[in-house]
Amino acid sequence: MNPSDPPPEYKKYRSGPSFLKRGGGSVLDDFPDLPERDRDRAGERDAHDHPGDDEPGRKDFRRAPRRRRLPLPGLPRRPRVGVGRALTIGRVVRWIVLAVIGWLALSLVLFLISAQLQQGDLSGKVSLGGAGFPLTSPNTVLVLGSDARTKGSKEPGADVGGPSRSDSILLMRVGGGKNARLSIPRDTIVNIPGHGLNKINAAYAFGGDKLAVQTIEQYLGIKVNHLIEVNFSNFPDLIDAMGGITYNGSCVVSRINGGSRNGGYTLRLKNGKTHISGKQALALARTRHNDCNKAESDLTRARRQQKILSAMKSRVASPFAFPRLPWIAWNAPKALKSDMSGPTLLGLFGALATGGTPPTHILKPDGAETAPDGGAGLHVSDAEKQRDVARFLRG
Repeated sequence: MNPSDPPPEYKKYRSGPSFLKRGGGSVLDDFPDLPERDRDRAGERDAHDHPGDDEPGRKDFRRAPRRRRLPLPGLPRRPRVGVGRALTIGRVVRWIVLAVIGWLALSLVLFLISAQLQQGDLSGKVSLGGAGFPLTSPNTVLVLGSDARTKGSKEPGADVGGPSRSDSILLMRVGGGKNARLSIPRDTIVNIPGHGLNKINAAYAFGGDKLAVQTIEQYLGIKVNHLIEVNFSNFPDLIDAMGGITYNGSCVVSRINGGSRNGGYTLRLKNGKTHISGKQALALARTRHNDCNKAESDLTRARRQQKILSAMKSRVASPFAFPRLPWIAWNAPKALKSDMSGPTLLGLFGALATGGTPPTHILKPDGAETAPDGGAGLHVSDAEKQRDVARFLRG
C-alpha cells in the first residue's frame, strides 16, 4: 500500500434488535459456547437482516415487518413454544384407565346410596350379627323369598297383602375362606316355637322374619348372622338392568298366579340355553308345577333357583355387564331387604364374587310326614341334618 494513498473508507453498520435476541442483546449472547467460525457467520447474518438505521433509504427499522429467519448451519434451535403434545398410545391408555376407574367409582357410590336407602330395620326385630366383616370373616346368611302375591294379581284365591310363607329358604356360609350353600325344602316339618309342628315355611307367616330366624336356628343348631329377604316386586328390574340372563335347563311350562288367562303369567322355556328377561326369571324362580315334567318336586325348584343365581353371577362377571354397571349397582339393593348396611352388603357381594360357585346341598328328606293340622310334609332324619350342617359350617 502506497503511503500517499488516502485511507480506505469503511461502511459502518449498527445492529438493531434481532428475532433471535432477548432483551435487546446480541444473538451471540445466547450461545456463549458457539465456535468462533459460527459466531462470525451468525454476526454477519444478524447484521444483514437488521442493518443500522443510518442505511440509505431505510426508515425506522422497528416499524418494519420482521423477516423469517432461516436456520444457520451448526446453530442450535430454540425450543418451540405453544405447540401441543402429540397423541401417544401411552396417553390414550391412561385416559382409558381413568375412565374405567371413574365408572367403577360411580357404580360404587350408587350401590352404597341405594343400599342405605333400602336397608330394612330387621336388626330391631331379630337378634342378628355376631360375626365380623363378611369379606374377611365367616358369616351365615339366611336368604328368604316369600310367596306373597304381587299387587294386581288376579289369581283365584290369592291373598294380596296377606300373610305369606317363605317360598324359598337358603343358607349361605361366606367370608374368611368359607363358601357353602344349604337349602331347606319349604315343606319340611319342624317345630315352630309357640306353634308346634308345622311346615318350616309357615314360620314366616306366623311371626315374620324374627320367627323364621328363630325356627331355623333351633332346627339346625346354628347362629344366623344376617338376613336377606328377596323383594320379588323389584327382582325383575335387577335382571333387566343386567340385560337379562342366560338360563340353561330343561323344558318349563308353568302358570304363575293362575296363568295369563286368569291375570297371572304363563312361562314357556324350551330345553337348553335361553336368554330370559326379569319377568321370566321371576316366574321361573317361583315355578312349582311344571307341565313339561309332572314329577318335579320342591327339590327341583330349589335346584332351578340355584341355576338362576349362578346365571346372574356369570352375567355380572361378563364384559357385557360393565357398560350397565351403574344400573346394576343401583338396582341390586332394591331387590333385597336386609339388616346389612351398604358397606356390609358390599362386603357380602365381594365375598360371593371371589368365593366361586359352590354346589348347593339340599336337606334330603327320608319320607313323608303329616303335620298335626293334617297337612302333608317332608321328614328329614337327624343324621342327615347333622351331616349336612357339619359340611355347611366347614365351608
